[in-house]
Amino acid sequence: MTAVATERRKQALSRFWAGFRTHRGGVAGLVVLVVAVVLALAAPLFIDETVTSVIQNTGQRWAAPSLAEPFGTDESGRSILLMVWWGSRTSLFIGFLAALLSIVIGLIVGVAAGHFRGWAGGALMRVTDWFLVLPSLVTALVLAAILGGSTFTIITAIGITTWPSTARLIRAQTLAVEARPYIERSKALGAGHWHITTRHVLPNVAPLLLASTTLEVASAIVTESTLAFLGASSNRTSWGTMLRASYDFGATTQGAWWYILIPGLAILLVVMAFTLVGRALEAVLNPRLRRAA
Repeated sequence: MTAVATERRKQALSRFWAGFRTHRGGVAGLVVLVVAVVLALAAPLFIDETVTSVIQNTGQRWAAPSLAEPFGTDESGRSILLMVWWGSRTSLFIGFLAALLSIVIGLIVGVAAGHFRGWAGGALMRVTDWFLVLPSLVTALVLAAILGGSTFTIITAIGITTWPSTARLIRAQTLAVEARPYIERSKALGAGHWHITTRHVLPNVAPLLLASTTLEVASAIVTESTLAFLGASSNRTSWGTMLRASYDFGATTQGAWWYILIPGLAILLVVMAFTLVGRALEAVLNPRLRRAA
């Protein structure tokens, strides 16, 4: 049985990859994401955090891009290339963990609201609706201001304000799964809540959850950059704090277009890559979209 199960998994992965690679945008996005993650993980091997220190840097201020400094320098003579490289660690770290927190909360609430009918499911959906109507960016900004601007505070603020859309999506999928005949047979045979949710519901919502996760990471990176630009962020260098610094030190009036353009392009490129991968995953894993294609 183990060999058969392993062979089935291999065949499923082979079919998944065969479908995924037909989406050129998704493959291009995946390549960009792999490169971005590898560079972020390898950053401490090639550069030191002192590249973000004002005291440790004595380079030319506002130097335009050149062979010596491909991305130019900032108001303190720090290399924009090295700062963007080091800042990718913070932006991606916050994006992944905030999306993970959002997905976990949305998964638990969505499955519970879809599985438990009556007052329990209704109460969970009323809470979800209440969070859904709140302006997530403003709420995250207020939470970050109250709790402080540490990295984990930003992660928490983003995670607990962006889960309602995932919860509604998972609830709808849970209701669709539990309407199938084999769920009724499982209940008739004495299957409990834990068995039904873990053996039947979760495997069916997992593909949808995977596609949603990539989109949540992109949204979390944009939200972190926005919070950082608005001043609600930690002192750690990220793409958002670089944009904030370019505004504070008047990069526009200094003609230092590279100080604004480079971090902005980094955000745009990574968010676009996550979006392309998410759309490709959704097209491959969603049977309705697959049949329409």
